[in-house]
Amino acid sequence: QVQLVESGGGLVQAGGSLRLSCAASGTIFSSDAMGWYLQAPGKQRELVATITSNSGGRANYADSVKGRFTISRDNAKKTVYLQMNSLKPEDTAVYYCNINRLWLGKTYNYWGQGTQVTVSS
Repeated sequence: QVQLVESGGGLVQAGGSLRLSCAASGTIFSSDAMGWYLQAPGKQRELVATITSNSGGRANYADSVKGRFTISRDNAKKTVYLQMNSLKPEDTAVYYCNINRLWLGKTYNYWGQGTQVTVSS
């Protein structure tokens, strides 16, 4: 069973930076996509960024974070990171780590418990 634990959230002023980490336990395949999603109060969960396998992995970002956030992963440590720079108050949300796995024709999603990011103006 895959378990994900996020860390690195907190309170920061607008224009500041935070680095989120997500450590996975259990079997993680290099073919698993890893990513970050956010959920603001009263809104649906939405994509922030995803990254495919570490070797030549491709990153995909929401338009709202392009140029400010960078996703990376370390397969040896089974960890995915989200470096968040130039933070804005509208980035305030709970951030969730995700693993998306395609296995024998089925898709499996694993989620962490979330970490709160609050950006003050």
